[in-house]
Amino acid sequence: MGMRGIVSAPALILMAAFVGFSGFAFESGVPLGQALFMTATIWALPAKLVLIGAMLAGASLPAAALAVALSSMRLMPMVAALVPVIRTRSTPTWLLLLLSHFVAVTAWVFTMQRIHSVPREGRIAFFAGFGLTLSAANIVLVAITYGVVSDLPEMLAGGLFFLTPVYFLTSIWASARHPEIYYAMLIGLCLGPVFHVINPQLGLLFAGIVGGTLAFGLERAVHARRKRRNAAE
Repeated sequence: MGMRGIVSAPALILMAAFVGFSGFAFESGVPLGQALFMTATIWALPAKLVLIGAMLAGASLPAAALAVALSSMRLMPMVAALVPVIRTRSTPTWLLLLLSHFVAVTAWVFTMQRIHSVPREGRIAFFAGFGLTLSAANIVLVAITYGVVSDLPEMLAGGLFFLTPVYFLTSIWASARHPEIYYAMLIGLCLGPVFHVINPQLGLLFAGIVGGTLAFGLERAVHARRKRRNAAE
């Protein structure tokens, strides 16, 4: 059932973004084999961009690996939220570790929006079907469009690439269940450009740390105020 998600809006938007990635890899001089290897082994699209950027900047291998690792740390809370929802008591740990490779924003949002209508014993298969199918489709897509997408107008190629962050923002906002998520997104959107001007290399990391901390503190303050108000009543 998860395989049918390949024709959903989230999957199609991500595939469009991978067309943009294919063109970016080609223009950056990344060979086709390496672009396909990145697509298969570095699942989150932003991490691929970080890696190519590090390669273009002439960064050392440890520095590039650290940059990719830091950009992917944002996926850890998604894994922590998804695993209890899809596993059963008999699910082996090695299978959960294997499937965690496919946890990225698109797969996470798609699964969390639909998984509660799937019987628990079928949830692992649902997520695996979607993640594996989407990964394979993007590998094929990069192989087909590599070198071809460079002939597209720059505005069109950029627009395809920009679809993914727009979808990420709208999907996470729509699927949020706690106020601190809204706080974090709004604060992050305000602080992101500021920290990028201050430090383009680490701006995203600083915006995430500061924004997340402020959002958590704001949520605690709002919760404490509401609790005092209820106690007074």
